[in-house]
Amino acid sequence: CIGDEVAKIVNEAKEGDVIMLENTRFYKEETKNEPEFVEKLAAPFDLYVNDAFGTAHRAHASTEGVTKFLQPSVSGFLLAKELEYLDGAVTGGEKPMAAIVGGSKVSTKITVLEALLDKCDVIIIGGGMVFTFLKAQGYSVGTSLVEDDFVDTAKEVLAKAEKLGKKILLPSDIIVADKFDAEAETQIVKSSEIPDG
Repeated sequence: CIGDEVAKIVNEAKEGDVIMLENTRFYKEETKNEPEFVEKLAAPFDLYVNDAFGTAHRAHASTEGVTKFLQPSVSGFLLAKELEYLDGAVTGGEKPMAAIVGGSKVSTKITVLEALLDKCDVIIIGGGMVFTFLKAQGYSVGTSLVEDDFVDTAKEVLAKAEKLGKKILLPSDIIVADKFDAEAETQIVKSSEIPDG
């Protein structure tokens, strides 16, 4: 997705050609949004269009970094349509309203969570960020993924929900394993009883 070969392909492209580059996630610099990589990634292009709603929240090289080098940087029609639909569903939706928010990181969802607290009656949290919220509630999370820098943020979200009379629902049980492996020994435990280690 970077380098002289890519530049050559882009420069030789004719109007109407479509060029598919390799997945940027093969490069560790992509998720770290490293400036040198970003500059190489953006170099052969004139503008940037993001049409991927599912990745628009990521501050990665291919989603955020390139916007510093490519002007204009805009959202595509599909992304705009998704945002319009989401806005309409949230602002004009029937009450009571619930939202399901998942993902591994609280840090990438915090603005969404705070906005949803103002609009929704219930927020159901899933994915890896559950463990940051469980730790914020004082529970052991074993060796689960936790964003320690955002435990206080999770506490603030929980406090805001309580103040507003809103509910935040976390899983009542969790599958734990003795190792991260398809052959691991697993068991189901209450969310409040995750063993250490």
